[in-house]
Amino acid sequence: MNPSGYGIETFVLAGGEGKRLSPLTRRRAKPAMPFAGEYRLIDFVLTNLVHSKLLRIHVLTQYESYSLIRHLSRGWTFSSHLGQYCEVIPAMFGEGRGWYQGSADALYQNLGRIDRDKPQMVAVFGADHIYRMDVQQMVEEHVATGADISVSVVPHPLMEARDLGCLEVDADMRVTRFLEKPASPPPFPGDPERSLVSMGNYLFNYEVLKEILEADHLDPHSQHDIGKNIFPRWYEKLHIHAYNFLTNEVPGLTGAERGYWRDVGTLFSYWKASMDLVSVTPAFNLYNYDWPILTARTDFPPAKFVFADQETNRMGIATDSLVSNGCIISGGHIDRCVLSPKVRINSYSTVNESILFEGVDVGRRCRIRRTIVDKQVKIPTDTTIGFDAEEDRARGITVTEEGIRAVSPEVRFERP
Repeated sequence: MNPSGYGIETFVLAGGEGKRLSPLTRRRAKPAMPFAGEYRLIDFVLTNLVHSKLLRIHVLTQYESYSLIRHLSRGWTFSSHLGQYCEVIPAMFGEGRGWYQGSADALYQNLGRIDRDKPQMVAVFGADHIYRMDVQQMVEEHVATGADISVSVVPHPLMEARDLGCLEVDADMRVTRFLEKPASPPPFPGDPERSLVSMGNYLFNYEVLKEILEADHLDPHSQHDIGKNIFPRWYEKLHIHAYNFLTNEVPGLTGAERGYWRDVGTLFSYWKASMDLVSVTPAFNLYNYDWPILTARTDFPPAKFVFADQETNRMGIATDSLVSNGCIISGGHIDRCVLSPKVRINSYSTVNESILFEGVDVGRRCRIRRTIVDKQVKIPTDTTIGFDAEEDRARGITVTEEGIRAVSPEVRFERP
C-alpha cells in the first residue's frame, strides 16, 4: 500500500437531511451544522483524512447542499499539481440517475468516477460525527488481516447502542452478524456492559465494492443502504473485519479522549456534546495542536467584552464558554455557552448553557437557558426562553423531551 494514500479513493457521504435536528436543518444539510463555534460537522472527518494523508476526496452532497458546498469551496482546496483534491459531487439527474436512494446507491452512481482511477481501495466515511482518527492505522490493519471490507467500530454502553448499528465479532474481530438498532445489542466479547457500534467508516477493496454495489442495484427489495442491506447480505460470503477504534493513536491524544466518538444526530445529543466542550477538562480536546481541527477561516476581529459597572450589573462577562472571533459581549453575562462568530449579547442579559450560531443578536434584559439559536436570529429586548415550555412552544420554539430549545428564524417573539 502506498504510504501516501494515493492507492485509495475516499468518498465522504454528506447528503444527510438530519431530520432529528430540525428546525436547525431545514435550510442546511446535517454535515453543514455549526459545531464548537468555529467549525462545521464535516470539518472533523475532513481533518482526519487530511492528517492521515488521504488527499483524494470526493464529497457526495444532496439535501440542502448550498451552505455545505460554499463552506467546502472556501476552506477545503488542495494542490491539484500534487494529485490532491476535495471534489464536491452533488446528486444529479439525467442518464437514468436521480436523487441518491441510500448510501449504497450514492456509491453505485459514482462507480464510473471510481473506475477511472482504478484504486486499490475505497474509503467511505460519514460526514457528521465528532472524533479524531488516524485512518492509516485502519488501512494497515485492513491489509494485514486480508479483509475484503473493514468497518471501524467503537464499544458503546448497551443502552446507548440500541439506537445505532451494532456488530457481533469472533475472537479475531471478524464480523459474524450485523444488527440495525437492536432492542438487545450483542455484548462485546470480554466486555458484557458494552456493544460494538459501527462508526459509519468503511474500507472496501475496490473489486469487492464494485461487485456488491452492482448486485445491490439489481435487488428490487433493497433500500440501497450499506448498513441495512449490504453488510447483512455479504458478511457470510466475504471477510468483513471490525477495526476497534479504541486502539487508534493520534498525536496529542489524552486518556479521556481515547475512543471518543459522538453521533450528534439529535438536538439533545448535539447540545450535550457542545456542553462537554466548555467543561474545565473536556473529553474532546479542541486545543490539541498536534492534530488541529481544520476549517474555512474568516477574517473577523477578536472577541470583545465591554462594560464593567458592578453597581448596575452591566458587565460583559463570559464564564466556562467558547467565544468565537467577532463576538461582542456588551454588558451581558454568558455562562457555559458556545458562541459562533459575530454574536452580540447586549446589556443586562444572561445566557446559560446555550449555543448561538453566527450573527445572533440578543437584546437587552433577556434571559435564555439551554437553548440553541439559529444563524442571524435577533432576539428582542426582555425576551425569556427556556423557562416556560408552553410559552416557548406558542412562539414556535421547538422544545425537546429533555427541555432543550431550538430557535429558528421562523419563531415569532410576540408574546402569545
